Amino acid sequence: MKAILIFSLLCGVLLGESSLNKNQSPISKETATSLIKQAHEQRVIQIKEKTSNEMKEKVIIHGEFKMPYEFITYGKKPTDGHSLYISMHGGGGAPAKVNDQQWRNQIKLYKPKEGIYLAPRAPTNTWDLWHKPHVSEMFAKLIDRFVAHHDVNINKIYILGYSAGGDGVYRLAPRMADRWAGAAMMAGHPGEAQDYNLMHLPYILQVGGKDTPYNRHKKCANWKERLNNLAEKHPGLYPHKVIIYPEHGHWMNRDCKIAIPWMAKNTRNPWPKKIIWHQDKAPQKRFYWLVNDTPKKNELIKAEVKGQQITIETENIQKLTIRLNDELINLDEEITVVNHKGKQLFKGSVQRDHEVIKKSFQERLDKETAATAEIEIIF
Repeated sequence: MKAILIFSLLCGVLLGESSLNKNQSPISKETATSLIKQAHEQRVIQIKEKTSNEMKEKVIIHGEFKMPYEFITYGKKPTDGHSLYISMHGGGGAPAKVNDQQWRNQIKLYKPKEGIYLAPRAPTNTWDLWHKPHVSEMFAKLIDRFVAHHDVNINKIYILGYSAGGDGVYRLAPRMADRWAGAAMMAGHPGEAQDYNLMHLPYILQVGGKDTPYNRHKKCANWKERLNNLAEKHPGLYPHKVIIYPEHGHWMNRDCKIAIPWMAKNTRNPWPKKIIWHQDKAPQKRFYWLVNDTPKKNELIKAEVKGQQITIETENIQKLTIRLNDELINLDEEITVVNHKGKQLFKGSVQRDHEVIKKSFQERLDKETAATAEIEIIF
């Protein structure tokens, strides 16, 4: 195994004239913070210019798929930006008019005290409305645009859904766990969803005790046990709440609205020291501070930072990129990377790098998770 450090500099294309030239000294922590701010501001301008028409039409387009949406803004915008609630409707394998009606219902279903409450209309009318790979790609675009156009707080974005939308939460909460400050599943079914990635994600699940079709009530009870066990094994790392209403069937008579204030009190942790990354049927290339350019279903990575050492546990992965920031580890000191058996994969200094900042913003408009350095591990 060997490690390759990537040291390439961006000469003003993205970050402007204040960027350093290639022959200048490595950038400091303070300079990197300033460059992130510049990159974010310029990326906001680019996204606004590119997406203004689609924003007016209230639609996300991704290849052949279109996802219309409606949103309502509640409360006064905080100084650090609005919260954003992405709320998925029910329905599923039914005529378009049925799913259209479910979408219209979802638009008025919940009312946060503060924030942008947004209900997308699923791009398809299949049973797995919110499971398909294009959905996570479209949600990523949606987040970027609302950060750029509506000054959304990137650390206060929440996902929720009812019925088939709840099915979607079971899948998308873990798949995109590094994007959410909280998740709320209402009256859904987990299918093959896994709980690996839920570390650090505040998660509330609610279902009616008489919601017997597809054994939704029993599946939710099973997840309660699973999450309780994880929380006991990893104190403080699996915040959750599970409510099974004995008097309710599939419709919970809006009692489930408690999910909104429960989520609202939580803020995303953009640089957790310990993460678990499992790939489902829609593999993702980035999760928190790890990047896998060739992800495959069911791959599993465990990573942890203790002091100046990073431990990586994985199998059957040929290359992995570790994205770094001083929020995660001190870049002014030597860094060591080892596998779970203690074998050294890398040891040395890592410079803050303009190109890494640029790549972070090309991937997503997220100034809180913008990396300033990286280590590429070849297994």
